[in-house]
Amino acid sequence: MDTLTAVLIVVHILVSIALVALVLLNSGKGGGLSDMLGGPGSTGNIGQTLAERNLSRITAFVAILFAVTTLTLFWFLD
Repeated sequence: MDTLTAVLIVVHILVSIALVALVLLNSGKGGGLSDMLGGPGSTGNIGQTLAERNLSRITAFVAILFAVTTLTLFWFLD
């Protein structure tokens, strides 16, 4: 195994852990980050707070990064 593959595996593991943590932090039908931290608008009908929108964007970015590292590992280890 060369150095690039080893680095890619380490990055993939870190991205996987981050993705699991971010998915657990996101809100489902109710609750989520704003309720946990007591943010404004947690009981109103104003939609997502800024923290929840940013968390959703970060989660989407990490999910795309996970897909890219998965496909890259597939090609390197093939």
